[in-house]
Amino acid sequence: MTTIGFIGSGHIGSQVARKAIESGYDVVMSNSRGPDTLADLITELGPSARAATPSEAAAAADIAVVTVPLKNYRQVPVAELAGKIVIDTNNYYFERDGRIPELDEKRATVSGLLQEHLPTSKVVKAFNHINAGDIPKDGTPAGTPGRRALAVYGDDAESKAVVAGLQDQFGFDTVDAGPLSESWRIERDTPGYGVPQNADELRANLQKATR
Repeated sequence: MTTIGFIGSGHIGSQVARKAIESGYDVVMSNSRGPDTLADLITELGPSARAATPSEAAAAADIAVVTVPLKNYRQVPVAELAGKIVIDTNNYYFERDGRIPELDEKRATVSGLLQEHLPTSKVVKAFNHINAGDIPKDGTPAGTPGRRALAVYGDDAESKAVVAGLQDQFGFDTVDAGPLSESWRIERDTPGYGVPQNADELRANLQKATR
């Protein structure tokens, strides 16, 4: 049984966890406030879920999901995620995160910062441009006309393929949109951000993005 560990259990994390459990995965949830604060969520998620500290969730994970405010990305455990696929759902909201010069000056991408923090992990940007409430309701079987598509970015092809398989299980097509250095194309305020779209529409929106 594959275990997905969550570093962060807010809106996106909890909805991805629900879909993971529906798809047959075990999940380990964590947040910055401690396992006891997750009791209600764990009860809701059921027996395939348990609460832990971020370090414990990272250590237990076969695949990890980082879904924390970007300003806290340096708190993500490093050693426990070595060699693992890490899905990054983060977005830059300067109103919440404060100003980050590397991003303001377009010298870095959100997921590129996490990859620098996790040098031996395989970071894949995914689930960052879908509203949390759409994750449980917008998935459809493979082959459905107009099936909603989600982008993935990453520097490791095999890791992106794993995440694409996960998205397919959740009911979404995947557009492999390139390396992390190009992931600015689906960050905040770009044409494809938060918009329900099929694969062709997503590809077109990614090409429309300007930096």
